[in-house]
Amino acid sequence: MLLSEQTYKKIDREVAKFPADHKQSAVMAALAIAQDETGWLAPDVMQVVADYLGMPAIAVQEVATFYNMYNLKPVGKFKISVCTNLPCALSGGEKAAEYLKHKLGVNYKETTADGQFTVLEGECMGACGDAPVMLVNNKRMCSWMSNEKIDELVSELGASK
Repeated sequence: MLLSEQTYKKIDREVAKFPADHKQSAVMAALAIAQDETGWLAPDVMQVVADYLGMPAIAVQEVATFYNMYNLKPVGKFKISVCTNLPCALSGGEKAAEYLKHKLGVNYKETTADGQFTVLEGECMGACGDAPVMLVNNKRMCSWMSNEKIDELVSELGASK
């Protein structure tokens, strides 16, 4: 069994938000819930979600590959996405990304040797006025990321081992 009973219960709560004949409408939430448990969406995990929602596996894969919040490969315990779209880039996003990558010793799409951090280039996070912006594990938005705030974030996350 790839997913726990608790994960299936969470998916069921999302499915219940839609008419019975539209279970597939919960696919995005189901993928996020499955990813929370497994860390990434391996092909067999996507197949389980497809089967559970009564969808073709290719339809689930299309969703997972379209949106950048889904991990299609293993990532570190902390996935840090840095917004480098133009408004953020003009407000220090590129410099913040370079500082973070240098601090961790990785490039984009790489994970630190200890498996703790993966750094990704992110798409617009809808917080252009807060740039530079970073998103931790798709759930925690970090704004105005100066070098000092990046140091604090990495130290805080690293201490939670």
